[in-house]
Amino acid sequence: MQAASKHDRRIHPGSGRRRGPDHPKGRQVDPAALDEVCALLGERERRRDLLIEHLHLLQDHFGCLHARHLVALAEEMRLALAEIYEVASFYAHFDIVMDDETAPPPITVRVCDSLSCALFGADKLIDDLRARLGDEVRVVRAPCMGGCDKAPAISISGGAIGHALHEHATEDNVAAAVAAGETHPEIPAYPGLDAYRTAGGYRLLQACLGGRKPVEDIIKALEDSGLRGLGGAGFPTGRKWRFVRQEPKPRLMAVNADEGEPGTFKDRYFLETDPHRFLEGTLIAAWAVEAEDIYIYLRDEYPQCQAILAREIAAIEAAGLVPQTKIHLRRGAGAYICGEESAMLESIEGKRGLPRHKPPFPSQVGLFGRPTLINNVETLYWVRDTVEKGPEWFTGQGRNGRQGLHTFSVSGRVRGQARAGRHHRAPADRGILRRHGRGPCFQRLSAGRRLGRHPASRESRHPARFRHPRKRRLPDRLGRGRRAVGPGRHEGSGAQSAAVFRGRELRSMHAMPGRHREGGGADE
Repeated sequence: MQAASKHDRRIHPGSGRRRGPDHPKGRQVDPAALDEVCALLGERERRRDLLIEHLHLLQDHFGCLHARHLVALAEEMRLALAEIYEVASFYAHFDIVMDDETAPPPITVRVCDSLSCALFGADKLIDDLRARLGDEVRVVRAPCMGGCDKAPAISISGGAIGHALHEHATEDNVAAAVAAGETHPEIPAYPGLDAYRTAGGYRLLQACLGGRKPVEDIIKALEDSGLRGLGGAGFPTGRKWRFVRQEPKPRLMAVNADEGEPGTFKDRYFLETDPHRFLEGTLIAAWAVEAEDIYIYLRDEYPQCQAILAREIAAIEAAGLVPQTKIHLRRGAGAYICGEESAMLESIEGKRGLPRHKPPFPSQVGLFGRPTLINNVETLYWVRDTVEKGPEWFTGQGRNGRQGLHTFSVSGRVRGQARAGRHHRAPADRGILRRHGRGPCFQRLSAGRRLGRHPASRESRHPARFRHPRKRRLPDRLGRGRRAVGPGRHEGSGAQSAAVFRGRELRSMHAMPGRHREGGGADE
């Protein structure tokens, strides 16, 4: 009897039809939450690729992502809740709050603890802010925000009242900004559309659109100049344009403005100081490859650049300068990996930023499965000057047989404000440090994505250069153009400043600083 009882069932499987559950499986949609989501989305399309944009709307408005709103968003976009949740949980700038959890405070202060900010006391600032602001304000660590030239940098966000970057942060001025609700980005002065056109801007674009500049002439000028991709890979720009143009239509274009490498802020510099030169290069590239749509993927840590681009894109559309394509401005959400081109494409499609296997390459199967041209902000910035002044102008910038221009982000312990030209493949370390370093600066250097370590110092004579066309890899090839200068054993923490160098001899290098008297040191 005991053995038979193990197989007893409450309802015998042969007993016929029986009543099912009274409600569907899974989480049920809260009608009030659905109304809130629908009101917030308004007339916006419910396309799958807009998922991250819609999550930003919820995060900005409510200060977090409540589980009930995620369920309602899944219902409204006709997506599985698992798809919504896996995307929302992938990105650092989204805060998911379950039904039984307490929402975070209305104000969040993110303190950058990357290299340059650590040099200028980010660790101490975090402890001081937590003690001073109390439980009413959330203070958290964050990776590099691109404010390395004015470290330490912090970001203040507060639900519906905005998201802003604050630089040269101290305990006092951050507390004052929080108390005053200063969460809207401060827009720097820059030349607008009228000023740019007065100085000759968009004439090259209009010549292209009017048929006075053939596509072949544009691509040939870029090939002869030797302009390469300036986001890390260094692929020849003219060749990439030609490859994409040879693929079948329809074609698309994506701009990688998600510079997340610690110590890098060169793209931000171009977007803040001359956005239309970048936009003209972008439109020329889209015209050359006949791209129907342009997607600009901008990191979320640059709210001021987001505001500038949104304003100026609307201006050039109103001026009739974008007749052949449509520009989409997409906002990142705090994922370092999305700086990799295929991960960026996944994020633009509204998915997790996971890199794709190659081949096929994005020039063949890219965004939404279409051939896609991908360029960096700085690469597109140089297009107008290179074509108007001729490839000889670009190649004539080098020394000692080196050619071309590239921009360096220099931060940390530098001597003073400077923006100086540097030349392609020239020995880097001695020139940069003698001009702008202060004392014995480098204790150790580590390279970027393509290399482990580079034995550079103030007296190094090792040039760092692009890949040789006949070799698969050179041992001293580096990634993005960035450098953070740390103090030596006998130096204090001097004043910080910005220094942007244009040259191509060193692509990605930053110091691992030691401890010093007046600030923290970066983790090894």
